[in-house]
Amino acid sequence: MTKSASGFYPLFVKRWFDMLFAIVLMVVLSPLFLCIVLVLSISQRGQVFFIQLRPGLNEKPFRFIKFRTMDDAKDEEGKLLDDSKRVTTVGKWLRKTGLDELPQLWNVLVGDMSFVGPRPWLMEYLPLYSREQRKRFQVKPGITGWAQIKGRNAVGWASRFEYDEFYVLNQSFLLDLRIIWLTLLLMFSGKGRNKSATDPMPPFQGQNP
Repeated sequence: MTKSASGFYPLFVKRWFDMLFAIVLMVVLSPLFLCIVLVLSISQRGQVFFIQLRPGLNEKPFRFIKFRTMDDAKDEEGKLLDDSKRVTTVGKWLRKTGLDELPQLWNVLVGDMSFVGPRPWLMEYLPLYSREQRKRFQVKPGITGWAQIKGRNAVGWASRFEYDEFYVLNQSFLLDLRIIWLTLLLMFSGKGRNKSATDPMPPFQGQNP
């Protein structure tokens, strides 16, 4: 088991920053949030949120929440189609703009996530990580992170781990502000998201760092 990151900023300041920033954004963005909820309720028959267990700090599972961007389309045998074939029209737009992540403000507010940190990947990947790759669990997962502004799904798994390790070893208030600012720029430009709106990153198979 890894140890949590040490230092005055990550241990004391960052949590207060996360809570205050989350509250402000939840209030300011509440009209947009309600509009998205309404659209998804109509277009996806009330299925608004996607909730899934993900590993957080020290690999502890938490309920990760996003806006739902895929439907439940199935093939002739009753099996779900590939993810790329189930992304809805509204879902494509949400993914492109990054607004599908908006419900994670709740994850930040309750302390499961931070605004900045390694992205929380699937629980099924846990047995595949090497010792070096597990360093990402020394900090809380984030809505955005160093890997996201460096290319997100446009970069390979090996590079993602390198970027995550860099953040774990170098996290600071100024670095967090830089990552948040660059994330906003990427959101408005539409760059750094999935390779395409319907072509996500391939699953992690396990590899050397």
